Amino acid sequence: MSASAEPARVLGIPLGDFGLFSCVLLSVATGFLTFFGSCFLGIVGLLIWNTATHGHVSYTDTYTYVALPAGLAAMACGFVFLLGTWLRRKLAGGR
Repeated sequence: MSASAEPARVLGIPLGDFGLFSCVLLSVATGFLTFFGSCFLGIVGLLIWNTATHGHVSYTDTYTYVALPAGLAAMACGFVFLLGTWLRRKLAGGR
């Protein structure tokens, strides 16, 4: 395998061997995990904020203003990266 056809690696995991369906599924999974993780952290942060300031900010704002943009951004980055590695492998003549 030439240097230009080396599979992409993240933390030592080769990502260039995934098929199209696997790339799409991993991108969507990354978006969901980011959505739920940022939603949890947003709710905890808002809980601390409301407790410290004796305010009342609605917890549903974390879905709209924190979790949704973070989840969509992570999903978009996942699509670009994983589909880019899949296309690079296909154009380089890989399996």
